Amino acid sequence: MPNAETGSVRIAVKPQPDGVAPGDPAYAVLIVDDQAPFRSAARSLVGLIAGWRVIGEVGSGEDAIETASAMHPDLVLMDINLPGISGIEATRRIVAADPGIAVVLLSTYAADDLPEDARSCGAVGYIGKADLTPRRLRALLEQR
Repeated sequence: MPNAETGSVRIAVKPQPDGVAPGDPAYAVLIVDDQAPFRSAARSLVGLIAGWRVIGEVGSGEDAIETASAMHPDLVLMDINLPGISGIEATRRIVAADPGIAVVLLSTYAADDLPEDARSCGAVGYIGKADLTPRRLRALLEQR
């Protein structure tokens, strides 16, 4: 509404959350973690990024493989430690079946303490769970 004295219009601009930029590419995201609270936090984080949307959440490596095959996400956020097959093995199988899917490994491990096969499973990278932010995710995906 115009100011009666000056005629100017005041526009409220909603600040963007950390790391979120207008024009971010759209990504369909599958979240894989056996802990429901972390899946919820990851879903909230994905919701902060313009154009990104969660298309599924699962709690095991086997379910990740099946869901990725059925839903063809652009991005999988994959916990390393899962019941059944590990996130590392699930990543290997998902990327072998569809090399267009980007998988980001997640864990509480320090990067230097990752299992050796985490570096060769086909994931685009690793982010510690405590360090997962929109900015870090975008930066990792831009390096592809």
